[in-house]
Amino acid sequence: MESVLGSVTLCSDPIVIMVATAATASFFPVSSPNSDSSAKNAKLGSANLGLKSKSASGGLQVKANAQAPSKINGTSVGLATVESGKHGDDISSPPARTFINQLPDWSVLLAAITTIFLAAEKQWTMLDWKPKRPDMLIDPFGLGRIVQDGLVFRQNFSIRSYEIGADRTASIETLMNHLQETALNHVKTAGLLGDGFGSTPEMTVRNLIWVVTKMQVVVDRYPTWGDVVQVDTWVSASGKNGMRRDWIIQDLKTGQILTRASSVWVMMNKVTRRLSKMPDAVRGEIESFFMNSPPVVEEDGRKLPKLDDKTADVVLSGLTPRWSDLDVNQHVNNVKYIGWILEGAPLPILESHELSSLTLEYRRECGRDSVLQSLTAVSGADIGNLGSNGTVECQHMLRLEDGAEIVRGRTEWRPKYANNLGIVGHLPAESA
Repeated sequence: MESVLGSVTLCSDPIVIMVATAATASFFPVSSPNSDSSAKNAKLGSANLGLKSKSASGGLQVKANAQAPSKINGTSVGLATVESGKHGDDISSPPARTFINQLPDWSVLLAAITTIFLAAEKQWTMLDWKPKRPDMLIDPFGLGRIVQDGLVFRQNFSIRSYEIGADRTASIETLMNHLQETALNHVKTAGLLGDGFGSTPEMTVRNLIWVVTKMQVVVDRYPTWGDVVQVDTWVSASGKNGMRRDWIIQDLKTGQILTRASSVWVMMNKVTRRLSKMPDAVRGEIESFFMNSPPVVEEDGRKLPKLDDKTADVVLSGLTPRWSDLDVNQHVNNVKYIGWILEGAPLPILESHELSSLTLEYRRECGRDSVLQSLTAVSGADIGNLGSNGTVECQHMLRLEDGAEIVRGRTEWRPKYANNLGIVGHLPAESA
C-alpha cells in the first residue's frame, strides 16, 4: 500500500536551517542511530521510497512514498508481520516515548540564557557611560593635566556634600585643600616628585622640603554642593631662594573666577629644621617650569601686628593638633592653621558675614605635642553690633602657650549673600 506522507518545502538558506536545527535540538533532542542499527533495521522489511522533486520559486518540493513493515517487535501496525526472535541477533529497541523524555533539555536552555546574560553584562560595562553635560566632559575624574606649553597644571574638583558648611557653600578649608592638592599633583605630573612631600629628587638627596611663608587668598564667590570647579596653578621665581605659586579657581560651567590665591615658598632642611638656600642643582630642576607672570593677588604690604592678651578681643586657649592634622613631614598641615584662626573669630561675625580675603604669614612650624592659643582682634567695629556693619577686618595670631608665634594673619569679611544678591543679610529664596 502506498501512502502519501506529505509534501514539504525546504528553504535553501543554510544559516536559517542551522539556527532552526539548533533551536529544535535544544528542546527535542533526537538520538541518531548508529550504522549497525541501520543495518539491522533494514532486515525488518522492505522500504520502497519514491522521491519526486521539482524546482518551484526557489524552493525544493519533495514527495515521499514509503512502505513500512506491518509489525515491529511482534506488534501489529497494519502493514506486514515481523516476528521477533526470527533473526539471528537481537534487535535493541529505543526507549518508550514518555512525557518525561519528551521534555526540553533545560540544562541547554539555562546555559544559553546564562551565556547571553554574561555577554550583555560585559557589553554594558564597556559602554561610554560618562555624563554628557558640557561641564563634565573635560577631565571628569579630576586627574589633572599639564596645559599652556607645559607650564600650567589644571585639575577639576566636584564639591561634595561633606565639604559644605552651614551656609550651604564650600568652606575655606575645602578650597585650601584644593590648592594644596593641585600644587603636589603639579610636581608629580611634571616628573619632579622625589621621596619627600612635594620635594624634587635633588631636594630629597639634600633632605630639603618646601615650606610656605606667606599666603594670600581672595574669594569672590564660594561654590556650592554639586558645582565642578577648575583649578589652574603655576610657579614663578620669588627672589633668589624662593618660589611663588599662584592659583585660580573657576566655575567650570560658567568660567567665572571664584578664588585667586598667591603664596611664597622657601626650602627647609627637615633634619635641622632650618631654612636653606636653593641649591643650583634644585634650581636647575625647577627653573624651566617658572612662568614670568605677576602674582594673581596684589601684594598686601601692610604689616601684620603682633597681638597679645591686652590687644586681642578673643583669646581661645588649649588648641592641640590631632594625629590626622600632621602631614608626612611631621608638622601640622598649614590648612589646619586656618581652622584654628576661624575658631577664634567672634561668633557674630561667623553668623552674619563670610570670609572674603585672607593673608597669613607663617613664622614657625607646629608639632604634634604643641598647645596653641588663637587670638583675634576686630578692627574698628563693635563685636556686639556687627549685623548692621558692612565689611569687617580682623587681625589674628596663633601662638604657643609659651608665647612663641606660629602664624600672624588678617581676614576681611563681607555680609553674607551681599555678593550674590546685593541685599545684606537676606537668605536666597531657594535656601530659605
